[in-house]
Amino acid sequence: MKLRTCGALMFVSLLAAATACTDPSVAPRSTVTEANIWNDPNAYEEFLAKLYGGLILTGQVGPFGNPDLSNIDEGMSQWLRLYWYMQEVPTDEAVIGWGDPGLPELNRDNWSASNSMIQGMYYRVYFQVTLANEFLRQTSLDLLNARGVTSAHKAQIQQYRAEARWLRAYAYWVGMDFFGGIPLVTEANPIGGPPPKQATRDSVYRYVVHELTAIRDSLPPATPVNYGRATPVTDDMLLAEVHLNAEIYTGTPHYDLALNAAQAVIGSGRYTLDADYLHNFMADNNTSPEIIFAVIQKAAYIQTYGGMTFLVHAGGGGSVPAADFCVDGFWGGYRLKQQVYRLFSPGDARGSFFWTADQTDSVIKISDFSGGIAAPKFSNRMSTGACGSQLEMVDTDFPVFRLGEAYLIYAEAAVRTGTNLATALSYFNALRERAYGNTSADLSSASQMTLDTLLAERARELLFEARRRTDLIRFGKFAGLNVTYNWAWKGGTSAGGAPIDSRYNLYPIPQNELTANPNLKQNPGY
Repeated sequence: MKLRTCGALMFVSLLAAATACTDPSVAPRSTVTEANIWNDPNAYEEFLAKLYGGLILTGQVGPFGNPDLSNIDEGMSQWLRLYWYMQEVPTDEAVIGWGDPGLPELNRDNWSASNSMIQGMYYRVYFQVTLANEFLRQTSLDLLNARGVTSAHKAQIQQYRAEARWLRAYAYWVGMDFFGGIPLVTEANPIGGPPPKQATRDSVYRYVVHELTAIRDSLPPATPVNYGRATPVTDDMLLAEVHLNAEIYTGTPHYDLALNAAQAVIGSGRYTLDADYLHNFMADNNTSPEIIFAVIQKAAYIQTYGGMTFLVHAGGGGSVPAADFCVDGFWGGYRLKQQVYRLFSPGDARGSFFWTADQTDSVIKISDFSGGIAAPKFSNRMSTGACGSQLEMVDTDFPVFRLGEAYLIYAEAAVRTGTNLATALSYFNALRERAYGNTSADLSSASQMTLDTLLAERARELLFEARRRTDLIRFGKFAGLNVTYNWAWKGGTSAGGAPIDSRYNLYPIPQNELTANPNLKQNPGY
């Protein structure tokens, strides 16, 4: 079964003002009342579709109009676009040459609590949380019984509830990863109650783990028809991500749990590596056997100027031929910084899309697209050679989780715990063999699989897939005046970069939130 993404999605015209975003205990506002909307049996499915849609849509009318969030350009306010900016632009992977409010500070690693991109991401997290909480309130057993919902429909709604909890856990993971200790609000919090208190990062971690563990077996099965939905395998993958970074979140490593969760994903037998690496990033990537969870974008009915529309159009410019990527024109946005570009070797298919003609490999001037390698990894062309259904909006989905990363999580967890190294080496080499088409780049022994080797491999395998900031922090190579690894424009310094203060390992709680909620305490250094 596939969730519908139209129809009564319109009934959740929520949180239109920034003030509504500041209090996640406030119920979503609607032009249709609670008294009548739930009389429609389809409302439950459609509300859940809105929850999934919160990862790709920006408002009630695509590609723009009646936005979810105010005080930020609607195209910029989209979840994936903000998430990508905050994971990629402050790192050694991406630079983007635009002057939109908030972006220059991300390029130079010198943001403040008033940064509009950071504020937008915080609000997106709580927009998702608020939606999920309201869905869970409205689907309590007492309310379903009072509405006369049939037994069969109640059973289906229980599955929807598990999916809503998964999406809420995913949002809290992102919030915890970016902002540290944040308010932890659930459906149990009274509507209109006092401003929520700030939970510790450790508490949010434990909550996310508890939720993912509790709902796993209630999620829909991992089958092709459930592509793009949370499943038990998706749940295991998110657990692997959360446990992989547990030492950052809590001070206590849980690499053993990350290894177990990654093995559960791999051992499910549901997914295999796509023989064509680039197929994972094309307009028919919904047919890839590798993608575990994707944010779906189909031009005919899911339209936005964020999401994959942004990632496909902004990845090219200069002399890169737009027609080759099946778009009506490139936006000349992000490029690859020299530090990660130089990690790729000849013959590695993961760099086959790099466009070096008329490009220099060094980012000397941020606004000059020719400085830095053009790297349009995402395409609106299908693996068959045909184009997507439109040239402006695209048909490419964003692969949030895929098997290739499960292999890398397993390998890293094995190295960090000193266990299962032979299996880890086989997974690592499987990625190398796909990349090179042969065994020429294989590691010959597990002793060669060092942490530095793994971090570099993650840069190659997961380039532009919105993991890099989290990776650099986990490996101790992002912020801190004693960190020796630098990159172009780190700390506002051109080609060589400069160390940045350790406060940048966390984003600040937005200043608007501190003003609105006296229970919040700013992250250190801001």
